[in-house]
Amino acid sequence: MFQKQESILSENKKTATLLITCPDQLGLVAGLSNFLLRYSANILHADQHIDGEEGLFLMRVEWDLANFTVSREHFSEIFQPFAAQYQMKWQLVYSEDETRVAIFVSKTDHCLVDILHRYRNQELNCQIPIIVSNHSEVKKIAEFFEIPLFVISNGSQDKLTRERQQLELLKKHQIKLIVLARYMQILSPEFVDQYPNQIINIHHSFLPAFIGAKPYHQAFERGVKLIGATSHYVTKDLDEGPIIAQDVARITHRDSIDDLLRKGRDLEKLVLSRTLRWHLENRILNYGKKTVVFE
Repeated sequence: MFQKQESILSENKKTATLLITCPDQLGLVAGLSNFLLRYSANILHADQHIDGEEGLFLMRVEWDLANFTVSREHFSEIFQPFAAQYQMKWQLVYSEDETRVAIFVSKTDHCLVDILHRYRNQELNCQIPIIVSNHSEVKKIAEFFEIPLFVISNGSQDKLTRERQQLELLKKHQIKLIVLARYMQILSPEFVDQYPNQIINIHHSFLPAFIGAKPYHQAFERGVKLIGATSHYVTKDLDEGPIIAQDVARITHRDSIDDLLRKGRDLEKLVLSRTLRWHLENRILNYGKKTVVFE
């Protein structure tokens, strides 16, 4: 398997990142800042958002671990009483822990190639131990990047059996995040339940417009002047998971279906790679049907 060189990310300071969601109330920022100061945390980045309609406070705070006096083993014990005062839902992650990612792909390979190129160039703080496909067309790409490809074809057995094999494979390789890089299959609710908010999909339209198959053809038929690409977390409802990122390209009456497909592929690559990086850097907070992205 291809081994990354020493990542440029590893040259940065070792940090911890805390993601918080709780009811909005007075004293949250001051209280958290004082808590971290008490244990010698040097805050590097802090960003927050208040959803006035929902009455929610959301925050991302990252600090240098060099002088931090609380070990990861004891952080929960020490922080939880403070968090309980504010009814916080929270998650703590460490920069030195690389997420293990599986890429699912069908025949269309542009998103796969883009992610693997960025991975090889050390842009993504993760490990990609496997690629999963229902076709063998991407075999040469997997071989070039020296990442094992597992082909579980649609005709080999029923959907339930295929997904059971996939889940066993993911468990064996300790996968924490699944990226659907134009994987043209619908995952069952039972599969999705195993990876809540840990499956990222790229949809080749500006959702919620043109859901389902062949959205560029639908857009062409409607004569739209903008096409888009949308990344979102996968839920049980097709193409209705929380949206993470979107981008658009202008088109004119002179653009053919092939032009739309070409421009769309460029959008899909950028939106998906951007989303993957944000997820790996713990910049996304889910709440309800929405996300907050701390760029």
